[in-house]
Amino acid sequence: MSIQTRTNQPKSKPQLSFWEIWNMSFGFLGIQMGFALQNANASRILQTYGADVHHLSWFWLVAPITGMIVQPIIGHYSDRTWNRLGRRRPYFLTGAILAAIGLILMPNSSSFTAYMPALWIGAGMLMIMDASFNVAMEPFRALVADKLPSDQRTLGFSVQTMLIGIGAVIGSWLPYVLANFFNVESQADPGVVPYNLILSFVIGAATLVGAILWTVIRTREYSPEEQAQYAGEEVSNEHESILAIFTDFARMPRTMLQLGLVQFFSWFALFSMWVFTTPALAQHVWDLSKDDRSSAAFNEAGNYVGVIFGVYNLVSAAFALLLPYIAHKLGRKRTHAACLIAGGLGLMSIWLINDPSMKWALNLSMVGVGIAWASILAMPYAILAGSIPLKKMGVYMGIFNFFITFPQIVNGIFNGPIVHSLYNDKAIWAIVMAGVFMLLAAVSVLFVEDKDDVPSAG
Repeated sequence: MSIQTRTNQPKSKPQLSFWEIWNMSFGFLGIQMGFALQNANASRILQTYGADVHHLSWFWLVAPITGMIVQPIIGHYSDRTWNRLGRRRPYFLTGAILAAIGLILMPNSSSFTAYMPALWIGAGMLMIMDASFNVAMEPFRALVADKLPSDQRTLGFSVQTMLIGIGAVIGSWLPYVLANFFNVESQADPGVVPYNLILSFVIGAATLVGAILWTVIRTREYSPEEQAQYAGEEVSNEHESILAIFTDFARMPRTMLQLGLVQFFSWFALFSMWVFTTPALAQHVWDLSKDDRSSAAFNEAGNYVGVIFGVYNLVSAAFALLLPYIAHKLGRKRTHAACLIAGGLGLMSIWLINDPSMKWALNLSMVGVGIAWASILAMPYAILAGSIPLKKMGVYMGIFNFFITFPQIVNGIFNGPIVHSLYNDKAIWAIVMAGVFMLLAAVSVLFVEDKDDVPSAG
């Protein structure tokens, strides 16, 4: 194993234009469109195939488990990859193609019932999608940190958040728009996914691949020699074993460990929202029984989940543009804390809405969630990037995903039984508790060490 030696002062990375940052991040629009279709509709699809409310979180476990395994591995190898496509691009292109296949097949799982139950096929497609989304996502986070100097990282992650929001709005609203504005059939026989949902997933798959190709074609990555100059090091020829991930985990920066607690509370809350919003609205707002899965009212509730999820992502896309300015004034920690408080109050306010005639008010609740979501997608990464060695950017961005996946796994294992036994299958209380966890995240972020925050008091 060769030893890297520092030969000179690190060379400053060039400032990038807004449109260079936009092109570099554009693929995330497609990733998040597919991810939003999954988040808003996977529980509905699995319930259509026969899943019980209190079992939904168990099916969703495939997402964080695959993420926990896949992202550090992809980060490790993308740090050491260089070919004709570059360093990060081969990974998110491969992930996009595989995720597109999963998007097409999941709502069509009932077509394969000759081989196994549709529920298990659907769960399998959910696993394929999540593993593929994780292959695509992690290199995008590392790419922003690779390309941008420290003073542009908040802007870079904010532009990425804006594109995430735009893609998520399109993905969340697409089934509702197809059904209500283009008269695409939104009803189906029991056990069959409506055609408006199937068509939405196909459109999402095509958009995902197209957006990724845009970034692959329009973005140049720095060569290993250039990256070494920016780190002030010689080019390394070392070939670390994949087991080095465990050593890197044990040596994680203090800032990453502190952010871990913030991420635990934040993503526990988000996972509850994604899993339980559909049954919560069906029961609490539309007053349906937990076993009613094929009525017009259930499909209406399911479509409206897409609408309000689109709202929080639209708010996120718009608010992301304000984050660099707010963070410059308040500091990244206090900015993130304020945003998380808005999200917690927004989630808790859903309990106040208990009639379909009041469903418009759910959009107001989602304003707070959108503000929190914008910050969750940007601020922790902007804080983290300053504490990570440049040559380890990929693997540490992947390891950081542990603090996203672990709370989801904990939630997936325990929250279903809690909803069943403690909440008597009333999913609305899982949403209220999600708000409480957002508030806990807001408190914990104030204790994080941010090494290169902008305000001197931050």
